[in-house]
Amino acid sequence: MIYREEIKVMSRDKDITFHDVTAKTKEIVERSGIKNGIVVVYSHHTTCCVITQECAFDMSMTGLETLQQDLVDVFEKIIPAYRTDGMYHHPGEKAIAYAAEHGESWRCCHNTDAHLRSSIVGRSETIVLIDGELDLGEFGFIHFIDFDETRGRERTVQVQIIGE
Repeated sequence: MIYREEIKVMSRDKDITFHDVTAKTKEIVERSGIKNGIVVVYSHHTTCCVITQECAFDMSMTGLETLQQDLVDVFEKIIPAYRTDGMYHHPGEKAIAYAAEHGESWRCCHNTDAHLRSSIVGRSETIVLIDGELDLGEFGFIHFIDFDETRGRERTVQVQIIGE
């Protein structure tokens, strides 16, 4: 059997946004009626990703959990946020023209860092489903991360369950 639902989240402008989608994913699993199989949590957005991680309990001064802030800090060192023209090859003239033709501002094209970060982390997680429970371990949570700091917008988290 295959079951699919979506979760809508709203990302913030000028911030990397972490969304805890664990509870909503568990609700989808319950509605599916599937007891054993796999649960795929996926982003089709190319500047977003999905991770499983434990709750860090502590908060950083930015409002992120400390593990989330550590991830942001590490990425800032290896893939700095797009802050100056020419920092990355992308976007080029054609990409900016294409965006303008589709109602996007030139600023929104300057999200190369988000594309690179997402491609490294990955856009999905597969979680084993055993007797109707997600096998996340004792402290595991599912996070949808929007690395795009150019604008806030609604994002779609896809959840697909395959099993019996």
